[in-house]
Amino acid sequence: MKLFRMFITFFKIGIFTIGGGYAMLPLIQKEVVEENKWLTNEEFLDALAISQSSPGAVSINCSIFIGYRVNGIIGAIVCTLGTSLPSLISILAVSIFLFKYRKLEIINKVFLGIRPAVFAMIAASVYTLGKSLKLGREGKILGVAGFIALVVFNINPIIVLILGAISSIVYYRTKVKGEE
Repeated sequence: MKLFRMFITFFKIGIFTIGGGYAMLPLIQKEVVEENKWLTNEEFLDALAISQSSPGAVSINCSIFIGYRVNGIIGAIVCTLGTSLPSLISILAVSIFLFKYRKLEIINKVFLGIRPAVFAMIAASVYTLGKSLKLGREGKILGVAGFIALVVFNINPIIVLILGAISSIVYYRTKVKGEE
């Protein structure tokens, strides 16, 4: 029964999330933390950090991690299937439809209208997760610096992650030595 509930939960997330990956995060958090209480908010943030630092789609990685945490290997498989099946089904349907009606102006207008909704979902996810992080002043400064590096200077995200990790290590080592 728990496996079925896990599948339905992640299938629902997969169905109702347009934009994938980061757009799914608020729904995953709501379902996993608030509704089903499978993880605490801190555990969800850990799952998200691991999911983002692992190769592959963040939504699939998150599903694997949460499924495994809740019910082992079988849970990971069930959650991953739940998350990915709606995308598979919809991509097949959209592909068939698009190839048949691609030149219609209304189809182009529909896709133009979906873009702002996807942007809003991603922005909501960033806002929600940002509130949960409980960053101190130094963490906020590091976050803004990382954002500027990515957006303004177009620095590779991997380099930004590595520099953020190094900065954090240096800062906390300096802080610990200063307190001794």
